[in-house]
Amino acid sequence: MDVQVLEGEFVEVPNGGATGMLRRASGEFVGPRGELASYAFGWTSGSEPHVGRLSVGIGVGNPGGGTFHAVVFNHQDGHAFSLTDEPFEQVPQGGPDLTAEQARAHEDLPFVWWIADRVMERDRRAWWMRHWLLGTQCIQTIEVFERREPILLVEHDADDGLWQLIGTTDADSSTGKIGHLHHAVDEDPTLIDVLAMPPGYTAQRIRPAAAWTRNLGYPA
Repeated sequence: MDVQVLEGEFVEVPNGGATGMLRRASGEFVGPRGELASYAFGWTSGSEPHVGRLSVGIGVGNPGGGTFHAVVFNHQDGHAFSLTDEPFEQVPQGGPDLTAEQARAHEDLPFVWWIADRVMERDRRAWWMRHWLLGTQCIQTIEVFERREPILLVEHDADDGLWQLIGTTDADSSTGKIGHLHHAVDEDPTLIDVLAMPPGYTAQRIRPAAAWTRNLGYPA
């Protein structure tokens, strides 16, 4: 049995009197031998520094059960986790909230970190948070940037890793605008399905509501 990461609820609300949005995602994890865990993560757009939050719960109802809490942050062109005392979310499979010291001493901490890595790999909302953490830049055609055209082509460059967002007007015929990829997802949440696309790949669709088709290499 393969690992399963089952996306659950996603909540997005304005950040009180501050700028940005509070985003919270939850889900369930099923391990290769049927191990169960639940998780929640979130971030606040517009906040500085860019730090996400994560909770992973295991062993509900068992003496060794608990909920582990961590912060998620940019580290060496990727992300890293650090345990924290401050609880984030209550999750169904979790037990008592563990402090950072209690979590570090817990025999299942390596398993919890393994779950966290699988969540970051497979939950599409986590891809969105990761690009926010990293401040991933993208080039948009002026028509896309000004929202005069929908995004129909996404390119993830193999040479420099830059993302390009293109509408109906060819990129060679348009002025490019540099922005952040997570802001583009704010405007068009359907981009969430291609955020894990590796360098050298493209994704196309025939209209905004259509499914993305991924290809290795660039369109002819």
